Amino acid sequence: MRIALFSDIHANLPALEAFFKDLETRNTDAVYCLGDLVGYNIWPNEVINEIRKRGIPTITGNYDFGVGRSSDDCGCAYQTEKDKEMGKVSISYTNEVINTEERAYLRTLPSHIRLEFILDGVKRNILFVHGSPRKVNEYLFEDRPEKSMMRIMEEAEADIMCFGHTHKPYHRILNSGDEANVHFRHAINIGSVGKPKDGDPRGGYVILSINTDSSVTNKDSINVEFIRFEYNVEKAARAVEESPLPNEYADMLRKG
Repeated sequence: MRIALFSDIHANLPALEAFFKDLETRNTDAVYCLGDLVGYNIWPNEVINEIRKRGIPTITGNYDFGVGRSSDDCGCAYQTEKDKEMGKVSISYTNEVINTEERAYLRTLPSHIRLEFILDGVKRNILFVHGSPRKVNEYLFEDRPEKSMMRIMEEAEADIMCFGHTHKPYHRILNSGDEANVHFRHAINIGSVGKPKDGDPRGGYVILSINTDSSVTNKDSINVEFIRFEYNVEKAARAVEESPLPNEYADMLRKG
């Protein structure tokens, strides 16, 4: 099975449209969205409705959670006072332009999606979250200590855990067993469709392939494909500049 996973669109309609166009060429069996549909750009309603009309199973992101409840807090970890001030403008703008029906949709999104595969009589659990299983806005960066990442996955009973939120894609393979009884777990950050932060302005998503011989004892029995696609970055950046949103968000799109 080939599962497409995307997240962190952040109201970037040109990026989302390009993502769907690219996805049509990939021959996937299922598609899931891991949250943060809104914030930082001018198309929150359009992004929501593009996802809704396709019936894509979607979980809440921290920004979706805040806007769904008309909150002025997006749950973002801003590093500086300037970042905090810009963030206030962003969530205020999003709360102002989002429609009632679209806000209600965000409010009812689930916190996670769990899939259970039984291959050769053995269960394999896949968990989709936005930040982490513990908090929607917890950042799981690639350099998180192995013991900490392992504990999070074990407590969540996740053999494969897919998430977003940091906007920086990676795949880590961890062994929670020992030499005699290996148990490989996969932590997969799927990157961002509409607001990448890894120095590459192209949108990104993941295709996760579950093989017929998939097993916790074989670390190569799943395949993780990181896909990047071009989109009209200038259109998205100019939309920011022509709105009340801070121009810095346009620069971020151009630089990735």
